[in-house]
This record gives sequence, C-alpha cells and structure tokens, in this order.
Amino acid sequence: MLASVLAAVSGLALAEPQADPAAGPAAASAPPAATATAAQQGVISYPPSFFADVGPSTALEMIQRLPGFSFDRGAAVRGLSGAGGNVLIDGEPPVSKNDSLEEILRRIPVSSVQRIDVIRGGAPGIDMQGRTVIANVIRKSSAGVKGAFVWTMWPIADGRFFYGPRAEAQWREGQRLIEVSFVVGKGPNDTAGDGDRIRVDANGNTLIRSNIDFDAQGSRRWLVGAYETPFAGGRLRLNGAYIGGDADSEYYDDIVFPSVTREYQYFSEDRAQREMGLRWNRRAGRNQLDVVAFQQWNKTDSYSRFDSPTLSRLFLNSKDISETVGRLNLRRTVSPALNIEAGVEGALNTLDSATSLRINTAVVPLPAANVEVEEKRGEAFGLASWRISPKLALEMAVRQEVSTVTSTGDVELEKSLSFTKPRLTATWSPFDDLQVRGRLEREVTQLNFDDFVANNSVTQTGAVVAGNPDLSPMQAWVAEVAVERRFLKQGVAILTLRRWELTDVIDRAPVYLGNLVADAPANIGDGWRNEIQFSLSTPLDRLGLKQATLKAQVSLRETEVTDPTTGDLRPISSVLTFGAPPPISAVRETEWELHYTQDLPQLKSTWGFDIIGPYIDRYYRLSEIETQKSEISILVFGEWKARPDLSLRVELQSLAKDTTRVRDVWSGPRNTAPLQYRDYRNLQYDGAIQFRLRKTFG
Repeated sequence: MLASVLAAVSGLALAEPQADPAAGPAAASAPPAATATAAQQGVISYPPSFFADVGPSTALEMIQRLPGFSFDRGAAVRGLSGAGGNVLIDGEPPVSKNDSLEEILRRIPVSSVQRIDVIRGGAPGIDMQGRTVIANVIRKSSAGVKGAFVWTMWPIADGRFFYGPRAEAQWREGQRLIEVSFVVGKGPNDTAGDGDRIRVDANGNTLIRSNIDFDAQGSRRWLVGAYETPFAGGRLRLNGAYIGGDADSEYYDDIVFPSVTREYQYFSEDRAQREMGLRWNRRAGRNQLDVVAFQQWNKTDSYSRFDSPTLSRLFLNSKDISETVGRLNLRRTVSPALNIEAGVEGALNTLDSATSLRINTAVVPLPAANVEVEEKRGEAFGLASWRISPKLALEMAVRQEVSTVTSTGDVELEKSLSFTKPRLTATWSPFDDLQVRGRLEREVTQLNFDDFVANNSVTQTGAVVAGNPDLSPMQAWVAEVAVERRFLKQGVAILTLRRWELTDVIDRAPVYLGNLVADAPANIGDGWRNEIQFSLSTPLDRLGLKQATLKAQVSLRETEVTDPTTGDLRPISSVLTFGAPPPISAVRETEWELHYTQDLPQLKSTWGFDIIGPYIDRYYRLSEIETQKSEISILVFGEWKARPDLSLRVELQSLAKDTTRVRDVWSGPRNTAPLQYRDYRNLQYDGAIQFRLRKTFG
C-alpha cells in the first residue's frame, strides 16, 4: 500500500495509480535521465547509486550534490503556501516551520532514500508552489531501525570552546514509522567581528577613534518527533517539536580619542517555540484528498542595553506569537496528461507584544510599543497541470486571498484585504538536454509581525525604528524566463531573467506623532526590480580533476523606488523578505558564490571549499544611510569515512571574511538637515575550526 501511495504522490505512476514505483522507467537502478520521455517530461531521477562514490550520510548531503539544483530552505511566512522550501518528501512539503527543512533532511539517512526526483517545470500530481524546479525525496518502505549520533566541537581562537551533540533515530515496521531527534549544545555567532572605528564630521575632522571587541554565542535545545501510520483508508503523519534556545552578545568599544573611555552593549534573547502538525491523505482511484493542520506557539524575550560614561539606553521587548492553520486539498488525475487541484486554507495568527525604552532615567514613548494584533486569513485556490505534448507543459493556477487585520493597544485599527493571485507557467523541452521555462505570476507578500513593533537597534545607534501595524502587503507582477542546458551527463547551466513590477513597497518612512520622532516600516509607493542569474554545475574530469565538481552562481540585480524622505529615486533597502515563492531574501546588487567538491575514493575522503563573494547591503532611514560591505568569505572542509558507519568532518570557517560598516548620520531628516558625521567600522572575523563526528547505525 505504501508503495502505491508514494507512486501516486510523486506523480510518476498516475496512468496506473496502483503500480509499484520501482517498476517505472525512473526505477532506482536506472541512471539519471534514463529515457528521453523522462527528460522531456521534466523529471530526472537520481538513485542512491548516483551518489555512491560520494558516500553521503543523509538526504541533505544528497540534495546538495544534485547537478544544477540550489537548495532553498523556504520562507519564514505564515500559513503553509510557500513556506516549505524547494524540496518535497514523498511528494509533500513538511508540515513544520520551526523544525526547518534543512534539519528534516538531515535526519533522513541515505539508507532510507529510494531516489530523488528533480522536477523541472512541473509533473503530474505535484504542486510546484510557484517554483519552476523542485526536488522530491522518495523514501524506502523497508522495515528496521536506523539512526545516528553526531558530536560537534568548535574551538575558537580567543579561547572559547563550544559543543553540540545530537541524536536521531527512526523505526519502521510495515507501514508505521516513528522518528525522534534530540539536539542540545552551544555554538559561536560572532557576526559583528572585531576591529576599529573612526568617526569624522562633515569636513573630515576626526571625532572618535576606537577599538572594537565583539563576542556572541547561543545555545539550543531541540526535541522533535513524528509518527506515521495507516488511518481511515489513507495515511496519517503526526509531528511535533519543542525548540528552545538563547543567544547573547557583548560589544566593547574602547575609545582612544578624544579621550580614553569605553562604550558597552549587551544583548540577550530567549526563545521557546512549540509546534504540532498533522497530514492525512487518501488516494482512491484517480483522486487524492489531503488534510493538513498546523499549530505553533512562539515566545521571545529580548534585552538590549547600551552604556557609556554619559549615556545609558535600555530596550526590552516580549513577544508571544501563535498560528493556527488548516488546509484541505483535492487532486484529480483526469488523464495521464491532465491533473487538476482545488483547495482552501484558513489561518488565525496573533501577536502580543510589549516594548519599552529608557534613556538614562527617562522613559521614552515608542509608537506601537504595546500592541495586540490578530490576523484572520482565508485562501481558496485552483490549479490545472496540462502536458500538451512530451515537449510542452502548462500549469495554470489562481488563488484568492482575503484577510482581516485587527490591532488593539497603542494602535487601534481594523482593515480588510483581498487579493487575486493568478499564475501561469510553461515548460518547453525541444531537446532532451535543453529546457525553457517561463512564469507569469502576481505575488503578494505577507505582513511581517516584526514590522509591527519597535527595533532594538536604537540601543546602539540611538535612531528609533518604530513599529507600524498599519501596513499593506507588497504586491508584484513577476515575469520569469529560465533556459537550462545539460551537458557532459552531469553538467547543467541555467540562465534566468526576472522582472518585478512592485506596488506598495515596504521600506522605511518617517513617522509623525505631533512632531517627527522616528522612522518605521511603511508602504512607500511603487517600484521595480530586475534580476539576471546564471548558475553552473559541471564535472571537472576533462581538466584532469577526477571526480571533482564545481558549482557556481552569479546574481545581478537592480531596483528602484522613491525615497519617502527626500523624494529622490533610489534602490530598495537591503534584506527585505518578499514572502511569496520563490522567496527573495535580499536585494543586493551583486552576489556570487563558488562550491568545489572532490571525492577521493582511494582515501575514503572528500574535500572542497565554499567561497561567498563580496556584497553590499544598504539601508535607508529617516536621518541615516547605513552601508555594510562584506568581503570574500572562504570555508574549506574535508571529510573522512573511516567506515561506512563512521565519518569525521573538519571545517575551517570564516576565512578571509572582513566587513566595513559605514553610517552616514544627519542631524535631522536627510532632506533638510546637514550631515552630522560619518562612522566607519572595519571589522575582522576570527576564523574558527569545526569538528563533526558522525556514527550511524541500521
């Protein structure tokens, strides 16, 4: 029964819904892209034998080795649509959020994987969630107990020592499955770096010179479990997680000019996250019904303090967030070439936030300091996937979203929103090694609850970034074209062009409460964004580097919006989350990365390096422009498999990674006030070494 369910969900046996998935043309024993039909239909299967020389331990390591595939962990959005990343498990996205997709894949041992299908452009029975490429991990149904124990250590150059043990196991008997994972430990998070600072006035005269020392670390406590079983003629999966953790940092700024003194900043955060998920699906002939429910509770307490000889700031925030989601899907296989799907999703989200700011002995009022927000959201959707011919496929979808947002406390408001979100994707495969994909879609972001409350950056910079519950989601019409060329059996080159026409862009804007007091997230008007992305995955055997692979990706972007303070055209501030799939994590103008891996079977080893190229983040605020320039970052790793069940991985992390942070600060709004000073911080990161020992069983 489980074999037929997996076949139906993966969409590879829809012509004969009860067939065994191993009997199809993409069987585990077949090489990738075994037949022209499979390649033309956009599904390429990678059995475990494809990764045999690599010797991966988990499904995550297999995903990271897929040619031409870039792993996406998913977006931090409310609801279930678009939150699951670009990897499915047995044809479905995980019903989980705090327990990330990366962690879920890390818990699936390679011995449990039957194959991984890379779906390009769409496949029968698969909801692509607005993406053009998806990977589908299909698990075996063999009985037994499997698991692993992992011990991780980070000795830091400054004398600190961190550790992180984890244990995980899965037990399968018949069609029942139990999974358990436990993680506890501490790790470094020195994201700000050590270095020096100089502050000059508008004429270039030195105001401050200082030396900076920054240390940060965090701990986590995870307990995750899942249970699968036949139920009511279908299959039921229950999962739950408790994720606790804390983080703290200390920032010392030793000033040597104009006088010797010290500034100190301390930040701490405690998190407690709980979640429960349920998925039940049943297949009857050509129909499949999916029922999904999800509940999570998150509590975060933040403490931030800044002290100097003449000034003290204290910022406190406590947030309680809950989310309840239910989803119902009905899929029908009309024919081997046509699939339709319809469903509804409802969600209730709440935020209860309390914020306070004290400067010296005075309590400073903040906009939206204490608010309670409730969002009720519903969505109905329909989808049709039609393979017109072996070379051409279309997917047409439309979603109708309605929501009501209510805020009480410091901000009293109620607003209703409604959006229609159509999507059209087309996949054309004129040859087995060439595919062209196109997408036209209206994307609508979700409102970020973090934008509803004040930001703790005020403790260090003194600039108040207030909260604003009165936001409308950002909308965009996006057009995308991707051309994929496969070569040398395992080589893939992809060129992608994207264009967004943006409405209600969310960025920073002035906030008035009688007098001008701060800036806050706000809708600042229309804008646009262009992106060109090129990715390459190629074997290097022809260069004499046996069993070596190079992956590279380059992204070039440009954006434009009207600055609400000056009225001038400018780029959109960096690191904005657009929420709609595929998620847009940042609007950096240029990004590139290289990943080299070489397998050395005779030494039972693998080695390689990851290089992240330099990039610039820029943030526009009421009286400040902050620019962060991150230089090249290098990670070198090596892994030795002493036995099939025992491996040791060593990583040299954060090599050659430096950052320059520049703050241009005006004495008032940038359009009317003069430049007050420019603050330069040149920060270097201490390299770290990580050891990870993994023992598997089963």
